[in-house]
Amino acid sequence: MNVFDWLSNMEVPVKDRFDVVEVRFKNGFKEFFRNTEKLDLTTGDPVIVEVPNGHHLGYVSLQGELVRLQMKKKNVVNDGEIRKIYRIAHTKDLERHAEVQKREMPSLHRGREIIRQMKLNMKLSDVEYQADNSKASFFYSAEERVDFRELIKVLAGEFRVRVEMRQISLRQEAGRLGGIGVCGRELCCSTWLSSFRNVATSAARYQNLSLNPSKLSGQCGRLKCCLNFELETYMDALKHIPDINKPIQTERGDASLQKTDIFRRIMWFGFKDESNWYPLSVDR
Repeated sequence: MNVFDWLSNMEVPVKDRFDVVEVRFKNGFKEFFRNTEKLDLTTGDPVIVEVPNGHHLGYVSLQGELVRLQMKKKNVVNDGEIRKIYRIAHTKDLERHAEVQKREMPSLHRGREIIRQMKLNMKLSDVEYQADNSKASFFYSAEERVDFRELIKVLAGEFRVRVEMRQISLRQEAGRLGGIGVCGRELCCSTWLSSFRNVATSAARYQNLSLNPSKLSGQCGRLKCCLNFELETYMDALKHIPDINKPIQTERGDASLQKTDIFRRIMWFGFKDESNWYPLSVDR
């Protein structure tokens, strides 16, 4: 999924455009490249870009001043080392790339077989071939350090390409594979989320959510990133909610706090021998 380029319809002379372009690759992975040839690009154009020891094919996902903002967000400096765009991809480039991509799924299955045979404690989740068919990147996750030097030799001999092993976290793995969350929308990690902050169980506690692991965990098996999205708002609202840790005394006896509606500023209390709850405004 691309970042919406709301400036794409504005006519800006090519020579005056910001010369760095965001390019999207497989599974939403994005990188910045410099348009040194002043190519007249449009969002979605296939382009051939420079990569170490070869070239790759990607699609323009963002350009112009919005790229400058994305670079600032990701701490990428404009005067740093940024590889370049060679040219717009031709039909033959797209056909060759499609042929190369056909190798990825068989390579993934065969790679998993080899890992099982070598009894390595790692999970291979994805394979991506460079468009020039000279290198394959194997993405894996592992809970501990893995010595894969021998594995690289075996994979290189099996597939006749240079092999790069790239370790990713479980959250990154879910982002590469993609999917639909329980909210019915595409996973945040595979669309727009660019950095992964630590998520603590206290985030659910502050939001009065049930501490049910099956409901709080995302497809990566970790706590959902979205638990952090509204946490600051809840924390700010809780400053005006009294902290009640023991029963309050009423004419009918002791009443215990059962639930707090943070934004409506209502606290619900219940008596020991009753199933009903009674609302009490925070202002009272």
